[in-house]
Amino acid sequence: MAVKKITTAANFLKQFPQLFRCPLCHEAMTASENSLHCVNGHEFDLSKKGTLYFLNRQIKTEYGTEMLAARGRMIRSGLFQPLIKLIQQWLPAQSDFLLDVGCGEGSFLAQLAPTQSGAKVGFDISKPGIYLASNQPSAQTLWCVADLTNLPFADHSATTILNIFSPSHYQEFARVLQPDGTLIKVIPGSQYLQELRRSFLPDEKIAYSNHPVQQRLNDEATILQQEHLHYRYALPDQGQFNDLMAMSPLEWQASDEKKAALLAHPFPEITIDLEVIQARFH
Repeated sequence: MAVKKITTAANFLKQFPQLFRCPLCHEAMTASENSLHCVNGHEFDLSKKGTLYFLNRQIKTEYGTEMLAARGRMIRSGLFQPLIKLIQQWLPAQSDFLLDVGCGEGSFLAQLAPTQSGAKVGFDISKPGIYLASNQPSAQTLWCVADLTNLPFADHSATTILNIFSPSHYQEFARVLQPDGTLIKVIPGSQYLQELRRSFLPDEKIAYSNHPVQQRLNDEATILQQEHLHYRYALPDQGQFNDLMAMSPLEWQASDEKKAALLAHPFPEITIDLEVIQARFH
């Protein structure tokens, strides 16, 4: 009989309670039964899916189940396989704690987790994303809903933070990372998904520069290594094309007429253009 998700998650909390701190009072946390609690009585219970909800209020997000499920199918199809391979090369041989910030539906962490010893945690502000992530087959991995600006993790607990296509909060990252820990950040390049950008956006919005994002990281941290990934990914069938359209926020800016026209005449491949950066905080 398969072990229930809540049981697996409860075992994770009992094994790794030292990774967490209370997001409300910032005290250390203790595991008991199916929950975490602190000395001030703040308690966070596991859901039946084995996920933790650390927010003290509901936050609306446009990243819903349909969009994130499409994203997951595209990741598993191999759209980002060169990226996953590169990150695997950069991850340390021994890890205490791998944290995926803005993990979405968890497919990146699920593919990277088997190469890492120790604990793995993926979190996102999207509750639908974390519910999808709870279906990922990842050992020693916990999924939770949390706030990027108030991480529920202990000081200097993480060996590596992954920050793939998601916002950053460098002060919190520096607090949570071990002194020799590193951030691996993935930023879209100017030609990322350019075929979709040309199809969906007005001419004045097609051009994109990641310079402000890179400059901010340069100001906050020491860049250890950086690699530019640029390749084209073939879209073999209509199903993958539909998922490509659904997974990107670019679709939100397109009219129904533009989307229908593109679905009727899909392009055969998509451009992936990324900056992958490994950094350490001062």
